[in-house]
Amino acid sequence: MENQLNASTAYIRFPWYETIEGDDLEQGDIFERCPVFTLASPFSYQDYCSPNFKADFSTWELDVIVMTQSCDLVKEHPKINEVLLCPLWDLEKLATQVELAHQWKGKEDIRRGNVPGYLMLYASTLPGFERPIRAVSFHRVYSLPLVFLRGMAQARGKRLRLLPPYREHLGQAFARYFMRVGLPVDIPPFKK
Repeated sequence: MENQLNASTAYIRFPWYETIEGDDLEQGDIFERCPVFTLASPFSYQDYCSPNFKADFSTWELDVIVMTQSCDLVKEHPKINEVLLCPLWDLEKLATQVELAHQWKGKEDIRRGNVPGYLMLYASTLPGFERPIRAVSFHRVYSLPLVFLRGMAQARGKRLRLLPPYREHLGQAFARYFMRVGLPVDIPPFKK
């Protein structure tokens, strides 16, 4: 019981989220039911070079979180044209995608940061924006034009934004996933 009280007090002092509205964007902004676009079917380079080539796209909606750094999204001086987004999954939906998430140990491994490519985010208790614990997946990265995302942000009204230091923790986990290096010759494990 005492641990739960300490966690609640810490959550109030260091909240994970705030609600924001308007077309200002930052890393950690959450867009629910955001349209994402992917190629409907794979094609080869030879297909692409053919005179009759035509690409078909699929569209569906996912909950996503902005991964592009906030300094690149400054409204007056944007440094990018495309915003990077990663899917955000409820743990129950993630269980259908990641075998580890089916069990307590799998969820605990994700929470501890021991499963590369995933970062767990705490539940939101903000009125009207109550959300369960979720996990960001870095295995698939989408992009949308900055102008599209700003327009959607303006049109939709309030949304959740991840706050510091959790936002920086998200950026660090994203970078750590992509900067992993597999060594050709590793140091052998120590034996007891």
